[in-house]
Parts: sequence; structure tokens; C-alpha cells
Amino acid sequence: MREDGKLDYLEFPARDAEAMKAFYGQAFGWIFQDYGPEYVAFNEGLDGGFNADPGEDAITSPLPVLYATDLEAMQTRIEAAGGVIVRPIFAFPGGRRFHFRDPAGTELAVWSE
Repeated sequence: MREDGKLDYLEFPARDAEAMKAFYGQAFGWIFQDYGPEYVAFNEGLDGGFNADPGEDAITSPLPVLYATDLEAMQTRIEAAGGVIVRPIFAFPGGRRFHFRDPAGTELAVWSE
């Protein structure tokens, strides 16, 4: 069961989704679900994915993704705690999410169904 504020997903940047699938499949036996040519999901202990969208080149490290039942309320809580919204709420296949930076500058995301 998903819970507010809990780590729910881990997204890795990937310039070449097929190369990532080949590496992780061969090295660890991971199995994948394709969501078009630019996104590949996995469920290997923690759900996650490889994002090969060329528009996401600015993201160069893994993106921890937290869950929220009420996305707007969670955004308000994060801003009140000192987080900085770096990508406003947007829709994607499966839900909506936004990105923020914590006080150390780490980028994270929060999603909701």
C-alpha cells in the first residue's frame, strides 16, 4: 500500500533506454515494461524506470520519487518546510507529479495517481 511521503519509485536518467535494458538485464536479470521509446519501467525490489526523454537532459542523477494521496497538499507542505519547486505539477501516463529541491539541493519528485 502506498503511503504519503514514502519513497515509492526511483527514476534513472538514460540517454539510451535500450542500452540500459541490455546492461541491467544481462548483469542482474531485470525484466522491463516499455512505455514508448523513451521510458522503460522495472520492478526489482523497488519500482523504478529509465527516462531517455531528450528533454530531460538536465537530470543527471537518479530521481527519488515520493508518493502523495493529495499532490497539491504535499506541495504546500514541502514549500512550507523550505523546499523549492523546480517543476510544477504535470501529468504523465499513470498520474501527475512535480519536482522539488531539498535544502541540500537534491532534486526529488512527488507523484499521485
